[in-house]
Amino acid sequence: MTKESRRISALMTLPAAEPDSYFEETAPPRTLSDLEDKVAKFIQIHRLIPGRKVVLVTSGGTTVPLETQTVRFLDNFSAGTRGATSAEYFLAAGYAVIFFHRQFSLQPYSRHYSHSTNCFLDFMDVNESGDLTVNHKYTSKMKQVLMQYRKAKEESLLLMINFTTVREYLFGLRSITRIMAPLRHNAMFYLAAAVSDFFIPENKMVEHKIQSSGGGLSLELEQVPKIIRPLVKEWAPEGFIISFKLETDPSLLSEKATKSLNTYGHQVVIGNILTTRKRIVTLFFRPEDAPGPLDIVMSDEELKQEQEIEMKIIPELVHCHDAWITKSQAFSN
Repeated sequence: MTKESRRISALMTLPAAEPDSYFEETAPPRTLSDLEDKVAKFIQIHRLIPGRKVVLVTSGGTTVPLETQTVRFLDNFSAGTRGATSAEYFLAAGYAVIFFHRQFSLQPYSRHYSHSTNCFLDFMDVNESGDLTVNHKYTSKMKQVLMQYRKAKEESLLLMINFTTVREYLFGLRSITRIMAPLRHNAMFYLAAAVSDFFIPENKMVEHKIQSSGGGLSLELEQVPKIIRPLVKEWAPEGFIISFKLETDPSLLSEKATKSLNTYGHQVVIGNILTTRKRIVTLFFRPEDAPGPLDIVMSDEELKQEQEIEMKIIPELVHCHDAWITKSQAFSN
């Protein structure tokens, strides 16, 4: 393999490619039709329930393959903690939830045990009769989580769909939002996934594993298209849309969150700083919806008791969504 052939040629474009051209030039994932069938059936169930609100929660990071037959890929930092935790609180608030998550990332309910610092087997005991039991120290909490999970499952309140690559995420997001659009104002979109900013187009990707024998590797990536604009304007124009802004420099957060609201016209940006995201977040609103940003803060005592900031975020968003529905219905009439 020559040095020239090792170069993955995908020239960076500024601004990012338009979403329409991305979807025209990129083949859809082979799993897309199955995803659409599952979502359509889920939405049909909940459209028949008066006043039912449905939220799409995206969660976890996306990968960017470097080869068509993927061995190596770039990844985005996210375990899916905020998305999985938020989904539970949305379910508790009476929403039906489509949980669109990175494969093997944290999931609602199982998150309490799948990524615990203890091995899952540490929660188990064997009694004198040789039967498998739950250790008495964990019985109460595990029973509570199990009952919540069973309620969500038995009442068809939770649909779990996974993605891995940024392509699967973008195509899946477009399909899900379009299918949810008939819910109009009762649809909420909680975009907590950590989506890759750059990618390699399929037509510029090498097919086989990149060999390490050819020396250093140079990558030039194109920008992933910005999908909030078509989501707001075309895919689900009557939905309640929440995006996230994660920064490491606190001085940038307010400016970038406000710019996002002004650029795309959605309802809420949840801003957080990487090092304090479990202690404090800021909700940014459009000027016509609220007088200013709202800080949501966890006290030291609340964190000591292992309470989660989502227990405050989600009720606030539910209140905002209800107000949005009331305002939209009054405007329609």
